[in-house]
Amino acid sequence: MGTELLQRPDWHQELTASEIAECVAFGSEIESGKELADLNREFVFLLPAFSARLRSIQNSLEIGSGATRITGFPIDELSHQAAESIFLLAMKQIGTPVSQSIQGETVFHVRDEGYKGGDPRARGPSSKNRLTFHSDRCDVISFLCLQDAKSGGDNQIVSSIAIFKHIERERPDLAKVLMEPFWYQRHNVDTGNQNAFYQQPVFSVYEDRFASSLLRVLIDRAYQSREVLEMTPLQREGLDWIEELASRPEMHLEFRQQRGDILLLNNFVTLHRRTAFEDYQNGDRRRHLLRVWLSMPNSRALDPLFAASYGNTAAGAVRGGMRLAAS
Repeated sequence: MGTELLQRPDWHQELTASEIAECVAFGSEIESGKELADLNREFVFLLPAFSARLRSIQNSLEIGSGATRITGFPIDELSHQAAESIFLLAMKQIGTPVSQSIQGETVFHVRDEGYKGGDPRARGPSSKNRLTFHSDRCDVISFLCLQDAKSGGDNQIVSSIAIFKHIERERPDLAKVLMEPFWYQRHNVDTGNQNAFYQQPVFSVYEDRFASSLLRVLIDRAYQSREVLEMTPLQREGLDWIEELASRPEMHLEFRQQRGDILLLNNFVTLHRRTAFEDYQNGDRRRHLLRVWLSMPNSRALDPLFAASYGNTAAGAVRGGMRLAAS
């Protein structure tokens, strides 16, 4: 991927003046107190140009590069509530939002919450720490930047297909290992999931379609738990090499998501991470992104081994996200 992505027409898309005007006018509809269910039905009619762009992006995320950055969303002309509502309704035009918590949250606020070590609420996006390359438990992950950090917090994205092809060419033994099941431990916030451990491969090819899925922290927790067999040297080497390859400047694209930027990534063909950041002291200027996990109607079929974490693995099925807490 790297800088090659910059040449792709499906990567950088800037909203036109008419699309911006549509969003601002729609914000007024939201502020008037209209029900979101009604606005969802009227979205295509009230935002025709933006809706057409979203339909094109839905297609390119699956059969194109799998990564799109939209710039120009009119943050400064909308309230935070209107911006959040438009973002969620826009994402509903291309997929089905799935839960990001056991409470059923479909919009997650990505910001440093200051959780201390050992806090059960802690997760990567709730800190200011550097993250490792990973994918999320959904077909497509989307972000809207409300406020970027004082410094740092840069995005890095890499093609997992390019990583796999490099490993397959240079170390076919590791490629084979990475296509075999790895143990995962249930995330500490995923308490609605009845399975304390589950298995899935990092790389897979099913019905002639490639798919990758990786969250190293949960793999490491599983093998450190002593409740599963010890990780083999080849498994560890394979995971380490993914991070090492993805970290090479020529392999990934690095950029900083600015206010009003929307980023969408197909989790099965890309990996992403964020650098550490420093925040402003003023609460209104602290780094703040909105995140929506999407199940896509035009998604690929997945290897049945993904069922333990994604649920239905059929093409186009609603899948992914976190199970709700038992009532």
